[in-house]
Amino acid sequence: MGAVGLQTHIWNNNLRSGFLLAGFPVLLLVIVWALTAVFVGDMGVAFQLMVISAPAAIVVSLVWFVIAYFSSQTIIDLATGARKVERKDAPDLYNLLENLAIARGIKTPQLRVIQTEELNAFATGLNESQYSVTVTSGLLNTLNRDELEGVLAHELTHIVSKDVRTMVIASVFAGIISLIAQIIFRVIMWGGVGGGGRSSRSSKDGGGGMVVILALAIAAVGYVLALVIRMALSRSREFVADAGAVDMTKNPDAMISALRKISGHSHLNAPEAVQSMFIDNVEEGIMGLFATHPPIEKRIEALVKYAGGRVDAPIAQRAVAAPTFGEAPEPPPELPEQPRSPGPWG
Repeated sequence: MGAVGLQTHIWNNNLRSGFLLAGFPVLLLVIVWALTAVFVGDMGVAFQLMVISAPAAIVVSLVWFVIAYFSSQTIIDLATGARKVERKDAPDLYNLLENLAIARGIKTPQLRVIQTEELNAFATGLNESQYSVTVTSGLLNTLNRDELEGVLAHELTHIVSKDVRTMVIASVFAGIISLIAQIIFRVIMWGGVGGGGRSSRSSKDGGGGMVVILALAIAAVGYVLALVIRMALSRSREFVADAGAVDMTKNPDAMISALRKISGHSHLNAPEAVQSMFIDNVEEGIMGLFATHPPIEKRIEALVKYAGGRVDAPIAQRAVAAPTFGEAPEPPPELPEQPRSPGPWG
């Protein structure tokens, strides 16, 4: 991994965010053109409608972004089952996060917990008032204090470096494009293109097959575009966040130990776009080609090579048991089951 300064990383994230915001209405116009070409069968008419639709595409993009701006955290909470907790609910955990935020010179983010045995964490938010760090109860019950501190510092680095803003924007836009692609595919599969009469006539003159092929191609391109947008979230962000965690905690061994415990135990049921925000997200098969995270083994190698960490180093004695909710030593209470909905991320 080449050297990447934090400020350079922030500039790149700002550039990506601007590109995504500007590119979304363009993608909507292309989709409008493609759909019109399929249903009308005239490329010239489709182009004229695309030009006419340009103002509407911009308005739709702005409205969609406003919805995401105010509702993204609620949608993510519903998709993952995360619940907000206050200082009184988890004093040790909250104080740990607050101390790291003070050391970093930022406002303490909101704190959320997901009740699951899996080990994972992620940060979200588009601005300072929305920033939030979410951890799983499995993470709290498995990691010791030093390891948990490293994970929280990792997520705070995502906030400082503006990764969270880029990830939320990309997730929302990739989700809506993927949703449109799925709608096109299902309309074709259900025989809804052009209505029954037109579909029958098209089939008689041999044009129906071409319409189906073209529509399926549009759906495939839309899905690939969603994957490409996800890849705009450079894998280097995880290396930078790991380095930022070590810079805050001065404890590369704890970060390495945390990653080793998380490895193989990080799966969470959530939409793909949300999974790209996790501290670890393993993708297998062909999806591995579009992976948003580098392998944990590579991240550990980087911490050993650049931060002086040791893979088998013992954790310092000051480490204590993971914080609990309420009065120790009672385990975390079972939070009410929340309905899970993928929202606009499909």
